[in-house]
Amino acid sequence: MTDSTSAPLYTLRGLQLIGWRNMQHALDYLYADGTLKPGTLVAINAEKMLAAEGNTEVRTLIDAAEFKYADGISVVRSVRKKYPQADVSRVAGADLWEALMERAGAEGTPVFLVGGKPDVLAQTEEKLRQQWNVNIVGSQDGYFPPEQRQALFERIHDSGAEIITVAMGSPKQEIFMRDCRQVHPTALYMGVGGTYDVFTGHVKRAPKVWQNLGLEWLYRLLSQPSRIKRQLKLLRYLRWHYTGQL
Repeated sequence: MTDSTSAPLYTLRGLQLIGWRNMQHALDYLYADGTLKPGTLVAINAEKMLAAEGNTEVRTLIDAAEFKYADGISVVRSVRKKYPQADVSRVAGADLWEALMERAGAEGTPVFLVGGKPDVLAQTEEKLRQQWNVNIVGSQDGYFPPEQRQALFERIHDSGAEIITVAMGSPKQEIFMRDCRQVHPTALYMGVGGTYDVFTGHVKRAPKVWQNLGLEWLYRLLSQPSRIKRQLKLLRYLRWHYTGQL
């Protein structure tokens, strides 16, 4: 029988990624023996790998995170290409966040939400309480001045939150989590980007059929042609993949 509370590590461009077989494996791993692991979760896709390569601060932030997982299908394919025996699947950050919130509701795990617009954050809280009875012990939208950061860290610490999810976009959310951990180290942190917007229906996610085909990026490009410059950068990642530079 495979132990679901442990997972192999796979290295791409020097980054060590956790090899989760599926969503259930990810949850069992994070809630090993009923106890939530502390640390920072960072979703790794091709774009994040390119950013880590070109920006020392981003690289340092990602390196420091304990739980780096394959959020993008291209990264999963690269792991499978480099490690043919790897039993690893894509765990999309938005799906992992929802699964973690559902588990937190069932376990009574205290949660603190950071980021997003005030109305979106309020709707996120309401939906989480209604849907999974999540114990939300505090929240703060993403529109606060820098001088209030330290007071917010203290608020998070005083709340006793065991899960802190931060929706600020990258690398802002990773910087926030790194600094907050100095004040409140014994929690699980997760950077979630635009997940609150998707959860509350403000932003439409690619239909399941596109997700299953690994074409979520194409769906986003077709619905947001302005992303073309971002997508063109990914050609560099494809070169790494096909020339064995990962």
